[in-house]
Amino acid sequence: MTDPDTSAAARDHFAHCVQVLGGVTAASRRLDIDERAIRRFINGERPLGPTLLADTAQVLRRLIADAQAAQAGLAPFIGTN
Repeated sequence: MTDPDTSAAARDHFAHCVQVLGGVTAASRRLDIDERAIRRFINGERPLGPTLLADTAQVLRRLIADAQAAQAGLAPFIGTN
């Protein structure tokens, strides 16, 4: 069984990731998961599985790549690399 402290820490970090993704609605779209399910994961009503966490990490990596590309596109306009 999972240590409750670790489980709470995982839920808290998952909730933070959801906020980084733009909130529950945006995370729901990006992860292709119902908003209610996202809230249940955060509230501890449903267990966080390794597949969900891996999918979340992958979506965050895509968001990072998109943000870096957007930033690079701004560089010529603001005189930075």
